[in-house]
Amino acid sequence: MSAHTSPRFARVESGLYPTIVAVFVALLLISNIGAVKLIAFGPLITDGGAFLFPLVYVVGDVLAEVYGWKAARRAIIIAFVMGALAALTFYLVQISPPADGWENQEAFEAVLGFVPRIVLASVLGFLVGQLLNAYVLVWIKRKTQERKLWARLMGSTVVGEFADTVVFCTIAFYGVITGGDFVTYVIVGFVYKTTVEIVLLPITYRIIAFVKKREPTYELESAA
Repeated sequence: MSAHTSPRFARVESGLYPTIVAVFVALLLISNIGAVKLIAFGPLITDGGAFLFPLVYVVGDVLAEVYGWKAARRAIIIAFVMGALAALTFYLVQISPPADGWENQEAFEAVLGFVPRIVLASVLGFLVGQLLNAYVLVWIKRKTQERKLWARLMGSTVVGEFADTVVFCTIAFYGVITGGDFVTYVIVGFVYKTTVEIVLLPITYRIIAFVKKREPTYELESAA
């Protein structure tokens, strides 16, 4: 294949793209809610978003690999807007006067209350990390075409997860978690999320292969 040949991507008009975007958005929203709680496994500190958030990057990889940069960017923007809308909704619910007899206002505020730092950290970390993840993956694909999928999955993961983790941890918890604990929090978050994605590489491979086979337009050569 000529080095100047454009890599293949499927068209977004096909049936699977909207479903994958829906899963992408749902994983982000669930992870953001879980992230409000700091959790500790012995000396290791992370947040509740660690359970599902790596899967956001797995699905993001599928979007970028199969549909290209523009389609992945569209999904990322949709997820970003939905995340911001969810935060605004929780805030409006929080400040609305509770009904007589409803005694859980403090509990609601403690769990889903609007915390500007957390919201800002989450949406900006996601936006920066995912855009870098998709860009790097497609950039590597332009160099490798259909070869070395592992290289673009791992390369994009390292760049995207690092940016996401640094942005989120710094905005959300810098000053709350201090000194060595903060450094540990950042490192643990990055290493954990990256390790999970590496462990999930065989599954990611199969999902990508599954989607490519069911996207008839993927065989057409098109620009990202």
